[in-house]
Amino acid sequence: MTAPVFVVDGFDTQGGGRFVLDGPEGRHAVSVKRLRAGEDVVLTDGAGRWAEGQVEAAEGKDRLVVRLGEVRQEPAETPRLTVVQALPKGDRGELAVETMTEVGVDVIVPWSAARCITQWKGERGLKSLGKWRATAREAGKQSRRVRFPEVADAATTKQVASLLADADFAAVLHESGTEALATAELPAAGSIVLVVGPEGGIAPDELALFEQSGAHAYRLGRTVLRTSTAGTAAAALLLGRTGRWS
Repeated sequence: MTAPVFVVDGFDTQGGGRFVLDGPEGRHAVSVKRLRAGEDVVLTDGAGRWAEGQVEAAEGKDRLVVRLGEVRQEPAETPRLTVVQALPKGDRGELAVETMTEVGVDVIVPWSAARCITQWKGERGLKSLGKWRATAREAGKQSRRVRFPEVADAATTKQVASLLADADFAAVLHESGTEALATAELPAAGSIVLVVGPEGGIAPDELALFEQSGAHAYRLGRTVLRTSTAGTAAAALLLGRTGRWS
């Protein structure tokens, strides 16, 4: 089994190669994971910097002393995959974020589509966005990523259209698509932006705006997926076809 991942703000070992993991992450390592001397860990800032380490000692309930190895930088992968996710009902949004993080999506953009039952407004919206970001962080650790996905601020339809216009490949999952996503010509580098609509479907004026911005409608398959699973399935397909899963 691969070593567990813990998030740190920096890698200051004060010149001695010994790093103290404390706070919530240290408490999780000592009291929940029950790590002991000799076990391996991975520390990361979640933005690509990471280092392997070996536990020297567990102190109290929330301090782990780690002998840290070389700090490395994982480059950003290409093509960069952004999924625009319409807001699902209930906790299905966190499910979508969790599984998209696990498969390797780089950016997740919450989208307040016209037909979304859920709408993020005021304090409720900020709280929901915080949950998505916390989910991405925890799923990034669980899936052993050292570069976690960015969860952007909620976007309007016009902002989504702007993202599509700037992409090297722009796709909208929609039943009107005459071409399968599995056969679309994909770029070897640059950026891919994929739009996943709400349970009620993408409104005609939204689809028209996206097509004006350079996006094309694609089919994913013969079955109908829920909005909370469609993005993950499509992302897995794209990452496999671009070679990022090789």
